[in-house]
Amino acid sequence: MFSKSATKAIINILIAYLERPGSQSLTTTSVPLKKLVQALQPGDVLLVEGKQKFSSAIKYLTQSNWSHAALYIGEETIIEADLKLGVIKANIDKYQDYHTRICRPVAISDSELKIMIKFIENKEGFTYDIKNIFDLAKFLFPAPPVPSRWKRKVLEFGSQDSTKVICSSIIAQAFQSIKYPVLPMISCIDGKEVYLTRHHTFFTPSDFDRSPYFQIIKPTLVDHFNYKEISWSHAQVPLK
Repeated sequence: MFSKSATKAIINILIAYLERPGSQSLTTTSVPLKKLVQALQPGDVLLVEGKQKFSSAIKYLTQSNWSHAALYIGEETIIEADLKLGVIKANIDKYQDYHTRICRPVAISDSELKIMIKFIENKEGFTYDIKNIFDLAKFLFPAPPVPSRWKRKVLEFGSQDSTKVICSSIIAQAFQSIKYPVLPMISCIDGKEVYLTRHHTFFTPSDFDRSPYFQIIKPTLVDHFNYKEISWSHAQVPLK
């Protein structure tokens, strides 16, 4: 067994590796920060297409563009679970050069929103689930492809420690605190449709995109949009 200092050193090395830029470049342009801020409302989930190796592993396993999720709480502030810093508040401008998507819950009251925000604020200082990091890191090294039927199961790994979280699990918990559905399991009991709560560690960023209970908000379409006002260049993008 490694000593605590040795374990911490190994974890720091691993985090440094996972935060390196990935090999694939983004294919979608980012939304101007001003338009993103104007479109956001407290309670919105901001999905991010990350650029790091860590992001590549999550995108591969979930078969989606989205590798990170943050909760917008207003005044250009988000709360998220950061790989290195744990649960923190950050300014929305950190993602101004990233491909993002806004997922908006429907019909949440102001009082429920306050409960959600208070719940997630109380998680500040919680650390990132290191076991989850190790589980994902192995997929960045040369190895046989993961069969599709196993990909989801891999993302259910983790320490199961209530003080350790990943980005999507802490947001799922916040919505579950007011019984708002993300992707619940649905069963029929005595002829009645009943929703079953999924464990928060089973959620991934893409689940908020796939959920039928969240609206997808396009910042470029929220305000006045007229495609006839676009200035097009006569030059064409060269073929690679």
